[in-house]
Amino acid sequence: MNLHQPNSNEALQTKNRSRDVAPQSGICSRCIDGCKGNCDLFKATFRGRELLYPGPFGEITAGTDKDYPVDYSHLNIMGYAMGAEGVATDSDIATFPHVSTETRYGTKKKVKMKIPMFTGALGSTEIARKNWEHFAVGAAITGISLVCGENVCGIDPELELDRNGKVKKAPDMKRRIESYRRYQDEYGDILVQINVEDTRLGVAEYVIDKLGVETIELKWGQGAKCIGGEIKVNSLERATELKRRGYIVTPDPESKANQAAFKAGAVKEFERHSRLGFVDQESFMREVERLRKLGAKRITLKTGAYPMRELAMAIKWSSDAGIDLLTIDGAPGGTGMSPWRMMSEWGVPAIYLHAMAYELCRILDEKGARVPDIAFAGGFSSEDHIFKALSLGAPYCKAVCMGRALMIPGMVGKNIERWLKGGDGGLPSTVSKYGTTKEEIFVSYEELKETYVKEVDDFPLGAIGIFSVGEKLQIGLQQLMAGARKWRVDLMSRKDLASLTEEAARVTGIPYIMDAYREEAMEIISGNSNYLKAASA
Repeated sequence: MNLHQPNSNEALQTKNRSRDVAPQSGICSRCIDGCKGNCDLFKATFRGRELLYPGPFGEITAGTDKDYPVDYSHLNIMGYAMGAEGVATDSDIATFPHVSTETRYGTKKKVKMKIPMFTGALGSTEIARKNWEHFAVGAAITGISLVCGENVCGIDPELELDRNGKVKKAPDMKRRIESYRRYQDEYGDILVQINVEDTRLGVAEYVIDKLGVETIELKWGQGAKCIGGEIKVNSLERATELKRRGYIVTPDPESKANQAAFKAGAVKEFERHSRLGFVDQESFMREVERLRKLGAKRITLKTGAYPMRELAMAIKWSSDAGIDLLTIDGAPGGTGMSPWRMMSEWGVPAIYLHAMAYELCRILDEKGARVPDIAFAGGFSSEDHIFKALSLGAPYCKAVCMGRALMIPGMVGKNIERWLKGGDGGLPSTVSKYGTTKEEIFVSYEELKETYVKEVDDFPLGAIGIFSVGEKLQIGLQQLMAGARKWRVDLMSRKDLASLTEEAARVTGIPYIMDAYREEAMEIISGNSNYLKAASA
């Protein structure tokens, strides 16, 4: 494992002075009285609770750099020299561009996606709010689903409540839905997450009745943290308003001491927290039924990196309730607003959690019960990650959920738009070497123009960035699938993977690479021609 230094990290903008560090504590091996910093403990001495979170908030996304004993890089993809599934065994037909990456999820009214991936929950964080147009339009034109995260209505400055304390008007939620729907075609869907506060505010009723939302996502948790969602606000008035709306706000903005500290400049921001949810089967089933009666055509569930007990609950209850999609998010996840040490040290890492999920789904399947459609999440960013996750979870895993990997191109594209207008000194050399206009810079621009004609000129450039990344992921996945001789997503199999270490094989149940296809190899080397004939057929 790489050295993990828990008292120094770029995300917290801290570093060790000493070149040698105690491995477990992360404290410098020689800590000097008079040191001028800047390890976590040094900075926390005067900034305290601020050191719980990566920063600056609203300008970054953050994902832990902890190196787990086993991760998805410890699986390798198998490629074959014979056979073709889902296409004619003909070199002129079985080409990689003919691979279909389309996937579907759901029960009665299924959702199609052009690529087996969708966005992580983009909710009440500032980075989601200010980049929403880029994310939403990008997801729509890419043909994938978009998840609108929790608390969007609750933090809307223009929120209007009726006399019962329920959402009457939430302009930001309306903007978010309309941004995606404007370019959505037959592919993808927008999912709206609800948590404890959202339920109290009647968000599901509002988005279904007033905004035509078809899918509601219940949330038990995520891979980055085991507490409710947070944001930060740098206004005393805003912090007080959110507390009066029923949120947990720390430090308490109504405390005289905290007000004085804020006015003095010591306290610079407040945290708004969501409450913890508590689940039991009866209330879960009751809530699913309530949402269906409200008019939700699909109900999904997002669960986090909890141990196998809660994972079994999520899978079994989703089966019993007819949930349309269960997203299983492993640690460490990646987010713009989670406690840093929690993100690094809490929860079941993604590959372990996903291996558990496969085992539990298989047992349920063998009992003859319906297995819900599954999506895996937890640090994915590339086409090989998509392939490995779908194969590890086959045939139950239908897609992967990507967080930061689909946010980054949205932010990069947005900044290119700003730089083209002269902002921040203009285009950096990393971009300008490809040209000085959006038509020159974005490789997918003319392709989009062919489809959307003049409308493409009005696309936020972050959306074009997401489309470009989506195209890269799609083509890369087609190439990997063709190498494994699979021309459809539903044909992908656990046999298309091998473990690079015996420990990875023990965790995942995927054969060690020295054992993969060993029996078949022995048949061939022993001269069994019947085996080859059967395999070719």
